[in-house]
Amino acid sequence: MRAIQLTEFGGPEVLKVVEMDVPKPNGHDVLIEIKAIGVNYADTARREGQYVVDTPLPYVPGSEVAGVVKAVGDKVTSVKPGSSVVTLLGTKNATGYAEYTLADERGLIPIPDGMDLHHAVALPLQGLSAYHTLKTMGRFENGESVLIHAAAGGLGTIAVQLARLWGAKTIIGTASTEEKRQLASDMGVDVAVDYTKDGWEQEVLAATDGNGVDVILEMAGGDVFRKSLKCLAPFGRLVIYGVASGEQSRFYPSSLMEKNQSVVGFFLPQMMRKPSLYQKSLEELLNYMKNGELQLTIGGVFDLEKAAEVHTLLQGRKTKGKLILTP
Repeated sequence: MRAIQLTEFGGPEVLKVVEMDVPKPNGHDVLIEIKAIGVNYADTARREGQYVVDTPLPYVPGSEVAGVVKAVGDKVTSVKPGSSVVTLLGTKNATGYAEYTLADERGLIPIPDGMDLHHAVALPLQGLSAYHTLKTMGRFENGESVLIHAAAGGLGTIAVQLARLWGAKTIIGTASTEEKRQLASDMGVDVAVDYTKDGWEQEVLAATDGNGVDVILEMAGGDVFRKSLKCLAPFGRLVIYGVASGEQSRFYPSSLMEKNQSVVGFFLPQMMRKPSLYQKSLEELLNYMKNGELQLTIGGVFDLEKAAEVHTLLQGRKTKGKLILTP
């Protein structure tokens, strides 16, 4: 089978097309013929050796796949060959950028009738992340204000819609271009801010009458993190779910004390260890989609061989919505 592999850390050019043996399922594993692969910032962090956990080399990236079950291990009881499923793969060696992969049957999510594979693969990682950064870690409540960075991205567009569904008073979204800010506004953002301009944090404060924002979803790090802290309201919660800039930030924890503020981290694989959390939230997300209350924005579908090009586009802030690879 074809796969995209890296044998060293670096830029997009380290992603190479290779031939590998099709894996064989044992125990609770199932063999999935991959039809759609979700591309995420986590994949670029893996490629650069900057991920939250160590990345073993050689490595096949990709943690989010949708496809058809082709074979099952001898202990599998919940799924049969021919079933259409979507899943999040493990964090050790995900092997999602490939034509086939193995996945544990206990992590499989049946794709509802009528949902195409591209939309199915766009939901688990970014949908669950948007849900839990807002509700579980951000403790969002009806009537609060929200600042969502990268509001035109795959996670951002979902988070904006969820904040609207859950009764946000004011939704502020940041994006780097007019086209992206328009998309964010179409999704439900009240105030769209250009974070590439100096003083954008003052626009955020002005949008909240100087009070600051109750919940902030932050994934850039560096200067964006530092300025976001200035926008946080008393009792506000800033949720970190990525470091897209590659720049770690230093701050003084004691600075949070005066206004009873919180800075918390989010890592979806840790959340997936609690089935009671992710199963219920996924059902809720699927119902939103079924009822037409949640739209998924597909930013582009590319051949597997163009993985390096897609990483370049993603990190260059030249994309909107969810990016998908197809073998």
